[in-house]
Amino acid sequence: KAQAEEDVRDHYKELGGDAAAFAAPCNDLQGVRAYAAVDVDGLCTLGTVVVDYRGYRVTAQSIIPGILEREQDQSVVYGSVDFGKTVVTHPDYLELLKKAANALKILPHSVINEKDEEVELCSSVECKGITGNDNRHYILDLLRTFPPDVNYLILDGVELCKESRAAGYPREHKHKLCCLRQELIDAFVDARYVLFMKLAAFHLRSLEKKQITKEGEEEAKEGSKEGSPDKDVEKQETAEPPLLPGEIRKSTERLTNGDSHITNGVSSAAETQKDVVAKAARGVGSLKDTEFDIRFNPDVFSPGVKHAGDEEQLKKQRRLVIEAADFLVADQLPAFVKDCAEHSCSPIDGITLSEAMHSRGINMRYLGRLADMVAPVEQLKYLHAIVVGELLTRSAKHLLTTYLQGVDPTNLAAAISHFLNCFLAAPTANVQAPVSSDELKSSRKKGKRKGRHNLLSVQDTSEWASLTPRSLWEQLRGELRSYYCWELPPLAVSAGACPDEYLDALRLHKCSLLRSICLKAGLQLLHREYALEHRSRAPFTEDDILQVFPVAKHVHPRATDAYHFYLTGQSKIQQGLLREGYELVSEALNLMNNVYGALHPEIAQCLRLLARLCYVMGDHLEAMAYQQKAVLMSERVNGVDHPYTITEYTHLALYCFANSQVTTTLKLLYRARYLMLLACGENHPEMPVLDSNIGLILHAVGEYDLSLRFLENALKLNIAFYGSRSLKVAVSYHLVARAQSCLGDFRGALQNEKETYAIYKAQLGEEHDKTRESSECLRHLTQQAVVLQKKINDIYKKNTTAALPPIQIQAPSQSNVLEMLNIINGILFVQISPQDIENFKAEFERRQQLAAAEQKKTSSSASEEGATKEPSDSSNSAAAAQSGDDGVTNGSSPAATTTESSSSSAAATATSEAPSR
Repeated sequence: KAQAEEDVRDHYKELGGDAAAFAAPCNDLQGVRAYAAVDVDGLCTLGTVVVDYRGYRVTAQSIIPGILEREQDQSVVYGSVDFGKTVVTHPDYLELLKKAANALKILPHSVINEKDEEVELCSSVECKGITGNDNRHYILDLLRTFPPDVNYLILDGVELCKESRAAGYPREHKHKLCCLRQELIDAFVDARYVLFMKLAAFHLRSLEKKQITKEGEEEAKEGSKEGSPDKDVEKQETAEPPLLPGEIRKSTERLTNGDSHITNGVSSAAETQKDVVAKAARGVGSLKDTEFDIRFNPDVFSPGVKHAGDEEQLKKQRRLVIEAADFLVADQLPAFVKDCAEHSCSPIDGITLSEAMHSRGINMRYLGRLADMVAPVEQLKYLHAIVVGELLTRSAKHLLTTYLQGVDPTNLAAAISHFLNCFLAAPTANVQAPVSSDELKSSRKKGKRKGRHNLLSVQDTSEWASLTPRSLWEQLRGELRSYYCWELPPLAVSAGACPDEYLDALRLHKCSLLRSICLKAGLQLLHREYALEHRSRAPFTEDDILQVFPVAKHVHPRATDAYHFYLTGQSKIQQGLLREGYELVSEALNLMNNVYGALHPEIAQCLRLLARLCYVMGDHLEAMAYQQKAVLMSERVNGVDHPYTITEYTHLALYCFANSQVTTTLKLLYRARYLMLLACGENHPEMPVLDSNIGLILHAVGEYDLSLRFLENALKLNIAFYGSRSLKVAVSYHLVARAQSCLGDFRGALQNEKETYAIYKAQLGEEHDKTRESSECLRHLTQQAVVLQKKINDIYKKNTTAALPPIQIQAPSQSNVLEMLNIINGILFVQISPQDIENFKAEFERRQQLAAAEQKKTSSSASEEGATKEPSDSSNSAAAAQSGDDGVTNGSSPAATTTESSSSSAAATATSEAPSR
């Protein structure tokens, strides 16, 4: 079944018309993905693909057996076919959907149909259930699986939090089908559960302290001569210290243990638990007072739906949806900006930016808000450029979609080239609409017979030809304003066409914009050099447009068994059991090959992890073989210029150098750098890593001048992104000093090495190995500078014209260069001696003895206080807490441990990357 997405029957008239009809298929696909991932036995979804092609969106779905033999209205046994007017239900569907609802956080609820009958549902009213001729239960129309995003709905009586109101929400959108993502729902529920545990522990601890204080007062009155309690007790009553994680765990364990009494015989433990849970549940907005219950009613703001049940419960349900939307603006967006500022997340282009945002539950319609948040942060200028580029290309794609709908297929290439010229040509370029040869020939033939009138009619049908750069950018500003609530700055508006000065200020290259819009719209261009900066000539012609491809979105089924093997292997690797982790990841790779076939993105990530493990374990040849397969596969499944492919090139370059293939290493690094420039330009945190790698390799082969240029650029970028006191900057200063010393510039080398020493001394202390190494390097450079100066003085005194003797430069060994490459790429081998292991065991045993003594002391004091007090935690809990704090694991300790870290000077290990497809 295929269906073109236009609101021809006015189905979405009340929800936004054509805009809602265009957005509905993607919402439906999200619902299909969610239910397919839950995989409830007996509940079936339709195979669904959403295809965008030449300005039209088509939904292709598999056919329910027997659906063509009867009317759809007669086939639906669950849900509604008219947006809530007539609603039916079925016990089989209720049973199946309740199982899925637990995982999807959907609240079973009741609505009233047109006959005033109360109907129970476990989904939105639009969800339809149809039983096929094969007796399977199918569900479809899942566009409202998740709750609505009230930040983009203008509703009466809805008040958002102050952060959302300060950001300008709620805002009116083009349609009313804006929904929250499943990732946001999961993050919101997890955050509320943590808060629930903290509140429960806090209230339980408060009760215990009140009881202890009360007992202390009674003892003071009976046997003490002091008339009032100690002042310290009063301070404890008024100022509650913060709860530690261990205290939260112990308090929640006591909540679930019904054998103890924490009150003075007045109420039972069960009654106290209920009171504590009720307070915590009310504090997090739980739908029930007796337990933690955060679920969402997807129909709570749906127009035309009559809700049954208590009005107070309906208010609670609406409040939860509002708080989830507030959570996105007040928590998730700032957390994402913080992660980017700390470089734990560094998007390279629009693709990786959307993946990073979606993984945190942030919809792309919040791009405008994100742009405003990152603009003032100096270290995130690169991210601001990527966000602005994504805003421009997504808005341009929206306009191109409407633009192509009115273009005749014979003029498609001419129309697309004209659109690209209007979008990217310089403001002074002469952009004119091309006339296709077929149109020109036909107009001439008809003109001979029917005269001038027919020629005008041919010209009138080509509405696309009337587009100009000024009119396109005016529409673009309107699209940015209406869809993303974001305004182009005055510098961009004053240009009238493509704002070259504004893009230059952002360091945003036009080739990046061209690449992005071609990927989004499915355009294939002729491979040639495009003069995008030419001041008088338009860069694109009709012959440059080779093909328009359909862009498809569909469900990506996951090999769950292989994925679990992969995660288990990662866990073993993090524990230091590299060989066991290698075997588990190898098993995951075999399963993926059996399920997915030869090519798949997750297989490429498995190969990358196996290559890193082989490299860490010393098998460099095997590492290179695995990584070469990962590169070839990433080129095929992700694309030759995808950010993941850039990462694969960088890893392969490291392994090639370890196998003495220096020429291949440089070719791979140059290729990775070129692709980075194409994707995001030079201003990105990953660029100094590439430049440092290239500079080190060039230094190893004796190209000191060229090496110094790359290393100085890496130093400049590291200072910009990480600050002048970062350990990454210290490493860059040291590399520049080495290159300068090889060129005889000892003064510059000394200055840079002094910076390295100062950073190490401030960050690590004078006794650290790195600080001592830098001090030794300073001493060596000083000696070299003194020797050179003496030779210069001797020549000057003798008044001869003899030249300076050549500087004796000892080329660094391959092992030395490889060690520095590992540091730059975040890998540091930490050797653990047998003595270190013995010291660790002795320290662990000492802590266990202290914990046991503390446990014994607590138990004896509890027995003396009597039945009114709660017994202490078991020794097992204390031991578990102790081992958890120390991070001790059972198993053999490897001789060398590695960890992968973002800091190049920190101790690092191999690799833990989950397939994120």
